[in-house]
Amino acid sequence: MKLTSYSNYALRSLQLAALKAPNLVRIEDVARIHNLSRPHIMKIVHELGRAGYLETVRGRGGGFRLSRPADQIIVGDVIRITEGPLDVVECFNPAKNTCPLIGICVLSKKMQEATAAFMAVLDDLTVADISANRGQLMARIAPLDIPTLDTAAE
Repeated sequence: MKLTSYSNYALRSLQLAALKAPNLVRIEDVARIHNLSRPHIMKIVHELGRAGYLETVRGRGGGFRLSRPADQIIVGDVIRITEGPLDVVECFNPAKNTCPLIGICVLSKKMQEATAAFMAVLDDLTVADISANRGQLMARIAPLDIPTLDTAAE
């Protein structure tokens, strides 16, 4: 299985919000810590806000934070939002399938089982779980989390 970088960055944004809770996290913080583009993180934060995972605060002192406890945010649910259907092979999507083996192919059935097992692991994982080693994570990002001159003046 391979997830998009969009899903990875969405999870990283949620993880950072959990690590910094209850404080606000700025989009610039995520972009700087993970070396990502600000517009990309803005899009992710907007989508996670619309989905009810993040609360966003506009303005000079704004940012985002988790809108619910980290142990109530299931990683599998986030992946379903950021990835959409996980059509690992073409026959998973009846609208696009051109394979004549549909319904009798063992490979297709096993790929469906593998995808279900993959998602079952993610469904058993929360943002609290991926943030549980807070001390180690915060120590690793500390050198990257130095505010810029613009943010230090705020």
